[in-house]
Amino acid sequence: MSTTSTYRVEGMTCDHCVRAVRAEVAEVPGIVDVDVDLAAKRVTVTSEGNVDDAAVRAAVESAGYQSPE
Repeated sequence: MSTTSTYRVEGMTCDHCVRAVRAEVAEVPGIVDVDVDLAAKRVTVTSEGNVDDAAVRAAVESAGYQSPE
């Protein structure tokens, strides 16, 4: 069963930011799709089963951005 979750991402300003966030979040185990909306400053992930919110936020931070709870 797929689950979709959306997270706010602060600090993104360009397409490079979008690519960096997408690449890091795509590495989170169980994630099957990542959509980054620069204008809305959001990342939406689709995962198999429940997504690990902490892992997604850590991936966003690893890319150099903030994902507040």
